[in-house]
Amino acid sequence: MIVLKAPQDQVLAALQSVAGIVERRHTLPILANVLIRKAGGQLQLTTSDLEIQIRTTAELGGDDGAFTTTVGARKLIDILRTMPADQTVSLESSQNKLVLKGGKSRFTLQTLPAEDFPLVQEAASFGPAFSVPQRTLKALLSQVSFAMAVHDIRYYLNGILFVAEGKQLSLVATDGHRLAFSSATLDVEVPRQEVILPRKTVLELQRLLSDADGDTPPMIELQFANNQAKFNFGTMEFVTKLVEGKFPDYNRVIPKNHKNSVTLGRAPLLASLQRTAILTSDKFKGVRLNIEPGLLRIASNNAEQEEAVDELDIDYGGDSIEIGFNVTYLIDALANMGQDMVRVDLQDGNSSALLTIPEDANFKYVVMPMRI
Repeated sequence: MIVLKAPQDQVLAALQSVAGIVERRHTLPILANVLIRKAGGQLQLTTSDLEIQIRTTAELGGDDGAFTTTVGARKLIDILRTMPADQTVSLESSQNKLVLKGGKSRFTLQTLPAEDFPLVQEAASFGPAFSVPQRTLKALLSQVSFAMAVHDIRYYLNGILFVAEGKQLSLVATDGHRLAFSSATLDVEVPRQEVILPRKTVLELQRLLSDADGDTPPMIELQFANNQAKFNFGTMEFVTKLVEGKFPDYNRVIPKNHKNSVTLGRAPLLASLQRTAILTSDKFKGVRLNIEPGLLRIASNNAEQEEAVDELDIDYGGDSIEIGFNVTYLIDALANMGQDMVRVDLQDGNSSALLTIPEDANFKYVVMPMRI
């Protein structure tokens, strides 16, 4: 049976959309495979890592009929990548193997039975579905995902908190040293739902979501259960386990009523921090900020007794403050904002700083000071 027959770029795009979660090394060899299911003229491709499952449906030609098998996902993609984009490729089944043909090339690939493929058991009941433009969710994710923890023993920090309530969708990420908060307004009212999406799911959504804008932007439908989330967008269906645990109360972390505030250009501040970061050491990423009326001085030094000092003229009339920060945390935040201006609120040299976008209450970034 000819399972599919289509141009290389279409087949490769469909496979790549589901293959992001496939690990190179697996305790279960079948998890390195993609589940191929043909029903009529439609082809379903499914991958899983036992916690996340991604499925896409595509029309890729071939014979109509029912057929299922699994084959190595990465191997298939690696072979397809070497072929011209406009070349027609076909996949045929033959005695427990799949034969991939393109031009004068022919590859015979081993398969594993479809019934052995461990599909994620979907939750019995999900909360109400709501939709947001893919572009909106992608922007929210990129504004906070850099602040997620990596391999923290406080496993609930290795992901992003989603809070949907009323007409508001808020995303929060923190690694204990910094916190990023971003929110958007929904078109529909939803009952309060609060879940923690795992890090791998967040990175995969950022990869798959569309940036397209316009009169009818592509949407994503979200549904949450107690221990699962489900997303439907375009031809994709995405099911993921949630992180169990209690996320820190982010409202208590976000400082309020700081008495000193300065608004300055985001790009000049970012460039200045990037310059001074060059003379920090890999182990110690500290920079010192001296803020005084009219002037911001940023300085760093390292074990070789080298020193960098950079100055920016600022419109500021508050207290003189000397404060230290991990320069990477400041650069991450500024690099993920698209706006021209940034506002920095400070209390003193020992309190967290709050970075916001002027006239925009939807983004807040808190960074703890460090001793220098």
